Amino acid sequence: MLSLPQLKMQVLRRLKQDLTKASAFFQTDFHTPSILYNVRGLKAGIAYLERNEVRFNPILLQENGLDFINQVVPHELAHILVYQLFGRVRPHGKEWQFMMENVLGVSANTYHCFDTVNAAKQFAYRCHCQIHQLSTRRHHAIVRNDRIYLCKKCKGQLQAV
Repeated sequence: MLSLPQLKMQVLRRLKQDLTKASAFFQTDFHTPSILYNVRGLKAGIAYLERNEVRFNPILLQENGLDFINQVVPHELAHILVYQLFGRVRPHGKEWQFMMENVLGVSANTYHCFDTVNAAKQFAYRCHCQIHQLSTRRHHAIVRNDRIYLCKKCKGQLQAV
């Protein structure tokens, strides 16, 4: 298994290879996006079009290695390339699908199938009958007093453990 710094080098290598493919196909130079590794939770990656920036989930990268690099990196880069060529279009529309399949040579899948157990933080809450694991979003809704969650079995209000 590769270390995180080694995987980051592989991400950069894949990004540059795909940029070269796209530049040759369209006979134009693309602006190389900056790469950050600060995505958390269930998302594998995010493309920020106006910033020319791609962000990746370091936990999912480390756990899935080359599968992540071969699927997620071209997926996010395709969003950037489509934006540079066509401006704002549907996120997974025909332009993006063409870029993925015909230019980058990757299946145009819109969702990853990685195990997200370690990437998704859970918060323990209890009621009268059991312990519940809540997502970060639900936990923060409780903390902000935006929501109250009840147990489906005993109807008791969930309290932080």
